[in-house]
Parts: sequence; structure tokens; C-alpha cells
Amino acid sequence: MSYRTTQSEVDGEFRLGPTKTPVWAVVVKWLAIVAAAGLALYVATRLAQTGHWMFAVVAGTVGVAVLGIYATGRAVPLKYLLPGMLLCLAFQVWPIGYTVLTSFTNYGDGHTSSKEEATQQNLTYSVREVPGSPRYALTVAVPEGQPKATGDLHFLLVSPDKKLYDGTDSGLEPLASEGVEQAPTTGKVLSAPGFTVLNAREVNSRSDVREFAVPTDGGSGIKAVGLSEAFEGRPTLVWDKDADTLTDTQSREVYVPRDASWVPRDGTGEALPVGWKENVGLANFGTVLTNSTIRTGFAKIFAWNVAFALLSVGTTFVLGMFIALLFNDRRMRGRGIYRSLLILPYAIPAFVTALVWASMYNQEFGLINTLTGLNVDWLGNPWAAKVALLLANLWLGFPYFFIICTGALQSIPQDVMEAARVDGASAWRTLRSITMPLLMVAVGPLLIASFAFNFNNFGLIWLITAGGPFTEGDASIGSTDLLITYAFRLAFTSSSPNFGLASAVSIFIFAFVALISIPAFRRTRALEEVH
Repeated sequence: MSYRTTQSEVDGEFRLGPTKTPVWAVVVKWLAIVAAAGLALYVATRLAQTGHWMFAVVAGTVGVAVLGIYATGRAVPLKYLLPGMLLCLAFQVWPIGYTVLTSFTNYGDGHTSSKEEATQQNLTYSVREVPGSPRYALTVAVPEGQPKATGDLHFLLVSPDKKLYDGTDSGLEPLASEGVEQAPTTGKVLSAPGFTVLNAREVNSRSDVREFAVPTDGGSGIKAVGLSEAFEGRPTLVWDKDADTLTDTQSREVYVPRDASWVPRDGTGEALPVGWKENVGLANFGTVLTNSTIRTGFAKIFAWNVAFALLSVGTTFVLGMFIALLFNDRRMRGRGIYRSLLILPYAIPAFVTALVWASMYNQEFGLINTLTGLNVDWLGNPWAAKVALLLANLWLGFPYFFIICTGALQSIPQDVMEAARVDGASAWRTLRSITMPLLMVAVGPLLIASFAFNFNNFGLIWLITAGGPFTEGDASIGSTDLLITYAFRLAFTSSSPNFGLASAVSIFIFAFVALISIPAFRRTRALEEVH
């Protein structure tokens, strides 16, 4: 039931009267409610099956909330607030919460799963061929649509009795023969529906193929030997759960758990390749604050990070405001054309502009050195690289403040400006005492937002300098690194990615930006009194 406005014939007053909701609208509404509740139920069920009970409860609660809010005529405000609240939780609260949780773990390369799963992987990796065991015809493939270099590995196997199997890290399953093309002599799978077969070069380029093993019954596993064959063997490691040790039956080496890895008990030799994820408390924060290399580099990066953000905001604002003031003069002709041309850098995607500037800074063939006759190593000298980034960011950023300042200037009442001129105020006095205070009312909060953006301006740094140039012997900390690029390198591009440490650095970034932004936003309240 909905309502429409009607007019009384007696007193002429307007009142709300009921009107009937169309049938199709009611049907669409209930279909949407059932679909949303069904989706929430499905997600909750799948999460519960995988052991994620907390998330299952959250999904179930969302489903109940959808039914309770949209299936009744009550709680009208929540009908509009719920979608925004869910999106805020999904894209703001949850990423922040997950980052905080990760910062208290050792999550990273080689430490991504539980101890049980890591141990089973080590057992699988230790599989060796048993003399006399059968061999399979092997084809290495990835699921169709996944990249060949990083997609999930699948061993398409043909047993000696000509049966087809699909082997993954989860186990061995029968493979339907329909649509499968096989070699006439060896029976090797040449193509299969739903898979992309890797050629010899693509297989050799993947180091994980040599370690990959398909677990089978009894602790056995199927591993590749060469490019076209696989064998079924047994692991050389034996796990004694009571003693909590792993013993290599060939070398007699005994491994014990230490620092979330299986390490030799005698302290000599390397740890097994797969470790597990565990809570490390404040260890990651302690590493940032106490490790001499990280602490020194962190301090240098933070100083440059603050300077880069401040200089970027200052230069882009001053240039944008100056041009806006210049074109605010009504006596200038063709202002519309000039304004359109000046916002072109803002209209072009930032990553395209960054790549263009990176090519212009090339020492030998770049446009800047070619036109000026200079021989500056823009991207190889630490100070020149800093200047190069600030110039590129000035080009990218000034149109934003030009647009903002142009709008703010046009909103200033002209009678105020006329009164200043009648009172004999000079142009400089008018700018300093009237124009700037009124301008800052609109621009002040945007300056703080621009500072926060430039404090985490990952794209510009990564596309132009990638954080470099780097000092000799240390490829982890660059001269133009921001904290965000440093965290990215720790998490994804270092020799041993450490997501936990990178998350701790991200929390420091969040704290720094918050400590700077909160007082600044409080100060902007004083500007409201000017307005």
C-alpha cells in the first residue's frame, strides 16, 4: 500500500490518501527479497561447510535483516540505510579489520596455511618414485581462462590401463573422456574441455611443476618426471604426531617445529619449504621499530613521504589557484577555451600520463634532455628523481585545484568585492583579506584530502621510478619510495614476501595520516566563521 496527495473538496486542504501498488511492482519486490535472502543463505551454508563459522553467522544475519526490513512496512529508514551499511562494511570496515588481523601474524610466502596443511604439503613434496611403480602419461594444464604462468596446476593423467584422471593438489579425480583428444600412440591428452594445455616452454618456465604432487591414498603422491610422464611414489618424510617431529627416512634428519617452520633439530641445514601461519603478536611492529635496517630506511621513507605530500599539495594548489585567479578576470577573452585546454592533464588517465613522463625523463632519449641539451640522469640520481616526481605530479594535480578554485571564486559575492574597491583596498589587500579567506572555506578540506591522497600516491611513484633509484647492496628501500610502495614491495615483490610486516607498515601509514588529518580538519572549522 502506498499513498498519494489528494485535495479535499470541502476545505481545500491537501491530505494523504491510499493508492494501490501495481501487481508487477509487488512481484518484483518479493522476487528481489527472495533472491537476496537465498543468496545470503547459500553463502552462509558454503562458509559453514568450510569452517568459517563467524562469517557464516554474518551472512545469515544479513539474510535475516533483508527479510525483516524489506518484507514488512516498518523500519522505513533502514530500507535506505542497509545497502550503504553493507557496502561500508564490505569495502571499508572489513579491509581495515583484515589488515589489522594480518599485522599480528607471520602471513607471507611459505606461511599461508595451517600447520596441518603445511605438513601435508611437505610430505607431498618429499614423494620419491618407488621402484616398479606404474607410470602415467602426463599433460600439464591450467583451467581455461586462467593465466598459463600463474594458473592452478592440473595433471591430466592417463594410467597404464588407459583410464583418464584429473590430478590437483586436492587429490585425484576421474576425467570424463567426452571431448578429450589423445595422442594415438602414447594416449597422452592433447586437449580437454575446460583446460588450457601448456607446451614444453610454458611448463619449464613454471618452477612449481617440479615440486607439485597429486596426493593419493596411503600417503602416496603422483609427481612429474620430465614433460610427458608422471610416477606414483611415497614420501620420504614420516610425521610422528605424538612427538611432533618429521623424520627423513633417507637422510635420517629429524625436523622439529620452530618459528612456524619445520627446521632440523640439530640446528644445521635448511628448513622444509612450507611453513604455516601463526600469531606473532607485536613482532611485526617491533621489527619496524627495532630492526636497524628497516628503522633507518623507514625514517628516511617517512621524511620523504611527508615532504612529497606537502610539496605536491602546495605546488598544485598555488599553481591552480594562480591560474584560476588569472582567468577569473572578465576582461580576458577566450577564457572558456583556455580553461578547457588547462584541464586536459586531469582528463587523461593518470597512469598514461605517468608512463609518458617516465619516457620523457630518459637520460639518453627523453624529450626533456633532448630539448634542453641537458644530460641529467633524472631517474638514476636520487635528488633528480625526487624533482622529476614533483614536476610530474604538478602537471597531474594543478588542474584539479584550478577547477575547484575557479568554482569557489565564481561563488564569491561581487558586492563584497565592489565594497572593497570602493573602500580603496588594493588588489593585493583584497586578495589577502577577502578572496583568500572565502576561497579557503571551500578549498581547505580538499587540501587535507589531497594531502592524504598524495601521502599514498602509489601509482605515480611505481610507474615513474618504482621507488628507485636504489643504493648498492639494498634493493628493498628506494630513494623515492613512499611508505605505500615500501609496503607493496615487502608484500609482493621481495625475495620473501611478508604480508604481515607489510600490514604493520600499512597501519603505521593509517596512523600517520589520521594524526595529521584530524587536527587539520578541526582547524578548518574556524574557516566556517569567515563564511
